[in-house]
Amino acid sequence: MPADPQQIAHPRAPQAARVTFVNGLQDQVALITGSSRGIGAAIAERFAAAGAHVVVHGRDAQAIEAVRARIEAAGGRASSVAADLTRFAEVEAMRHHIEAQVGPVDILVANAGGSGVRPGPIEDITEEDWRASIDANLTATFLSVKSLLPGMKERGSGRIITMSSAAARRPNGAAPAAYAAAKAGIELLTKDLAAQAGPFNVRVNCIAPETVLTERNQQQIPEAVQEELRAHHPIRRLGTPEDIAEAALFLASDASSWISGIVVDVAGGSVLV
Repeated sequence: MPADPQQIAHPRAPQAARVTFVNGLQDQVALITGSSRGIGAAIAERFAAAGAHVVVHGRDAQAIEAVRARIEAAGGRASSVAADLTRFAEVEAMRHHIEAQVGPVDILVANAGGSGVRPGPIEDITEEDWRASIDANLTATFLSVKSLLPGMKERGSGRIITMSSAAARRPNGAAPAAYAAAKAGIELLTKDLAAQAGPFNVRVNCIAPETVLTERNQQQIPEAVQEELRAHHPIRRLGTPEDIAEAALFLASDASSWISGIVVDVAGGSVLV
């Protein structure tokens, strides 16, 4: 059990029947890739609030430092690293730096990814755009795991959380095909990893969000489109970065100690319809 676990009363439980949940990450080292903004930043801040020493990663030095500063201002512990996750030499250098500065990584959230390719016919996707989407998502996840998993297996402990998307959960002509294919690959990779790493006490799970109102999405998605998207969710709202962060915290904590190899749809029920 982690030291000094947070004790949280169930918000709907009466005072006489309080339920205690243990979701602390006290003194754990957590690397969250792609955490300079958006979902990754929210996960980093939530993990730090739960007691982890968070390593903030990205390629924008100013944005990385802004997240690290917010965590420290709130009383948390954080370090920062920069690396191109599509190049294994840089991923390995990042790992060595983290181990030298704060210790081995206990928790990897392979969040880095995204799509710069607009939706359209598959035959119109250029080879360059296809490879860029696969590399930014699937290859980056693979290389991050390839670097960090051996140490976790050797220590007999670790948690890995990968990041998919609702785009990989059902066919959708409006989704960028290369991005959807990369995310679907991440889901199968997650299951293979869970099967291979489970005997070493390493758990691997995946989160698949739908549309999340990050600052960037709030700026880029017109309000009328946001309203149309809400109408397709049984829970009539879009997601927030904090929604994803809470799911990640559960999967990283001992509260999910017998859960591995699953994809959690944090999507407002939208993949059901």
